[in-house]
Amino acid sequence: MLLSPERFVILLLFLNFVDAGPVLRKIKERVRNLQLQKAKQHLLTQTVSSHQHVREGRIHQQLNHFSRQDISTFPQRFFVNEAYWQCPDGPVFLFIGGEGPIFEFDVLAGHHVDMAEEHGALLLALEHRFYGDSINPDGLKTENLADLSSQQAVADLAVFHEYISQSFNLSRKNTWISFGGSYSGALSAWFRGKFPHLVYGAVASSAPVKATLDFSAYNNIVGLSLMNEAVGGSGKCLTVMRKAFAAVEAALMGGNASQVAVDFGCCQIAKDPDDQIELMQNLSDIVMGTVQYNEEGVLMSIHEVCDVITNRSEAYVEEMEAYNRLVKLAQIYRSTSEEACLDVSYEKTVKHLMDTSLQSGRKTARQWTYQTCTEFGFYQTCEDVTCPFSGMLTLQRETKLCPMLFGISQHSLPGRIAFTNTYYGGDNPHTHRVLYVNGGIDPWQELSVVQDRTEEGEEAQTVFIKDTAHCADMASRRTTDRRSLKKAKQEIEKHVASWLKTAAKEKMEKRTV
Repeated sequence: MLLSPERFVILLLFLNFVDAGPVLRKIKERVRNLQLQKAKQHLLTQTVSSHQHVREGRIHQQLNHFSRQDISTFPQRFFVNEAYWQCPDGPVFLFIGGEGPIFEFDVLAGHHVDMAEEHGALLLALEHRFYGDSINPDGLKTENLADLSSQQAVADLAVFHEYISQSFNLSRKNTWISFGGSYSGALSAWFRGKFPHLVYGAVASSAPVKATLDFSAYNNIVGLSLMNEAVGGSGKCLTVMRKAFAAVEAALMGGNASQVAVDFGCCQIAKDPDDQIELMQNLSDIVMGTVQYNEEGVLMSIHEVCDVITNRSEAYVEEMEAYNRLVKLAQIYRSTSEEACLDVSYEKTVKHLMDTSLQSGRKTARQWTYQTCTEFGFYQTCEDVTCPFSGMLTLQRETKLCPMLFGISQHSLPGRIAFTNTYYGGDNPHTHRVLYVNGGIDPWQELSVVQDRTEEGEEAQTVFIKDTAHCADMASRRTTDRRSLKKAKQEIEKHVASWLKTAAKEKMEKRTV
């Protein structure tokens, strides 16, 4: 079915939910919505109305690809854009969905779409099982979540490859290249690693390919980014930030929860220890979101946060203590996000995660929490001395949700995470024609591949952008891009063009044999 322009203005909530608390999830939603606006503006400048070439479809996938007895299925959603395709032999560019819904936006705008236009590629986007509309009505029940895993998702990609090949009469002449960012970037790399005969090359942006139980390094990178003068940070910024969080923690421990609630505009008074930790998580999320999505325009940049926290900006001429500067950051967050108050109820968070109904919209948090418990970890703790936030954010606190929500023992987590790294190779995957792209101030770089391990004369497999954030390379080309980002996008384009050229040469050689 053709998609109307009206449907194109749906709010998009897909990008990269691989993180901690509710505030950070809200920031990510705002990033996605801003990307929608930018995409709409970009599309208005195009001479070809490409959204008229977009079709939405469903494929009935097996719930369990690894069982010969279980024939249960679920509907998996996808989008196809034929606007640029040089039929019948043009390449196929597959955008892989991650831990959230996909939308037609994913085959209409982005750096992969720019390249598809240049190379005459068929554009596809496949939604991840159990997210968005790709879920059965009872899919969120704990017993049914057993079929939610990255291994099943990679198998979905292989089946989808066959389905599309048959639907469009594709052959070996059509070279497939996959794209993804964050978790879906890891899926892009893993798809190429597990099925190299199906996908010729893969771009893996900000891809956390190494599962880690205690991801304390995340907040270490946040601290280093707050010190990074190239993006507006400073040593003083990090020092004052640490003092601010220590002051809030001291106020809570000192029995001043009521005053803290007033100061930070909380919806509840955080008297219970769990609620106090929820408050500290939310305040940390504001800073974490700023670093992870620096210069995306949704909240503040690192430069602006450090202006507030160190009182360097003319807008904040009044001398403020560290505590009051953090109060100011929280006020700015609530004002820009139009939140009347900061919700610090841990009970409400748990209740939301336990809700198995689909009526309340396209959920992501319950599914992703399940995957962190069964496969990845990724718990962003603050027990390390390098953390700029509160030591109240512990691994014990993060992992107790696993038995509470899913009956998964905390003791089983290390073994589950070790299996993930054994299955895929961790951050030393020995993949060929996978391009790992990472930003220097992105905390997720710690779990990706950032150093080339290629032999002399082999093609490089990494692109490192020293002063950009999470998945910054995935957006369409912009005149406002930093010089380093423009150069990185050119490097990605060279790799993709080289892969397509090499694939065409190999096919010609096979014909002449």
